Amino acid sequence: MRAAHLLVAGLTMAGLTLAAPVAATAQPKPDPRVASDQLAAPFNLAVSGDTVYVADGFANMVATLGPNGSLIPVAVDQPGAAGVATSSDGSALVWTTTVTDMGTFTNTASGLHLWVPGGGTVYADTFAYESAHNPDQVNHYGLVNPNQCALDAFAEMGIPASYTGGIDSHAYSVTALGHSWVVADAGANALWKVSATGDISTLAVLPAQPTVITAGAASALGLPDCAIGLTYNFEPVPTDVEVGRDGMLYVTTLPGGPESDVLGARGSLWKVNPSTGAAMKLAGGFLGATNLAIDKSGQIFVAEYFAGRITLVKASGKKSHYLDLPNVVALESGRDGSLWAGTTMSLDPSQPPMPGTIVKIKDGVPMASTVLR
Repeated sequence: MRAAHLLVAGLTMAGLTLAAPVAATAQPKPDPRVASDQLAAPFNLAVSGDTVYVADGFANMVATLGPNGSLIPVAVDQPGAAGVATSSDGSALVWTTTVTDMGTFTNTASGLHLWVPGGGTVYADTFAYESAHNPDQVNHYGLVNPNQCALDAFAEMGIPASYTGGIDSHAYSVTALGHSWVVADAGANALWKVSATGDISTLAVLPAQPTVITAGAASALGLPDCAIGLTYNFEPVPTDVEVGRDGMLYVTTLPGGPESDVLGARGSLWKVNPSTGAAMKLAGGFLGATNLAIDKSGQIFVAEYFAGRITLVKASGKKSHYLDLPNVVALESGRDGSLWAGTTMSLDPSQPPMPGTIVKIKDGVPMASTVLR
């Protein structure tokens, strides 16, 4: 199941209520304040100087945070807007869009929009590139060394027992890498490198995510005992990419299947070499790893959407609880050290309706403003 579909399903979770901050190992301590409650689904944020950009996938809009929590549109009529980023000097802005048939959960178009003031907009068509190359076809997904009993059970339940990567593109997040851009494609299970002129190449294909079927999982899923102990390779679903202080790429992934108590928390954080595409798993056990941010000291913050919390990850991979924040879907750190989050609106019928928000979690050190003009 793709990132957008998981997020839509997650909107039925508990409504947004800012929880009291929990003491964290990072300094200064979190002090969450709602900067805007005018959002629906702020899938990604970008911070450039004093300017905060947001891609709202339900409002189909890229905007900046204005005075008193207002939103100032930058680009409207952007279907499924998800990723947004600026160049390091703030002179270029990019964002991603995806057209999805919500009846079939099929993506029909996806790509990256590159806007440079005075130079117009360039569109990098990731769906077309994926259709031509499909790089994750090298991955084997499904059961590993299955027995006939398990194959029959999976076929009866309509669960694919064995397949390779299919053609799909959902350009979800983006970050600047030098004079180029890196796109985390949640449909293609890959990272794309996009030049300033819109040329696309494959930077990395993320590995399949294996899960051993336990007795508890088999019982909950209605699988026969012959499936117990088998390994199922789920698709990796990259949801965010950021450049670390060490020049490496850090990527969050969803596990490409149900995230619940049935199979456990299986989201991951990866470290990817941008020169070779080699990926190393840095940490796991996240419940809905939809975004990450890296602060000035190199600490990594991971948004766990389905857990309603932010987790702090050291360079060693050691995890600690940082902050409870229901419906947190996006994280971004400013160059001044500030930390921002986006939360989606809640549609849980058992709770009062709550809007999506932009939350400032901690302040940074004042610096000169870099505003895109």
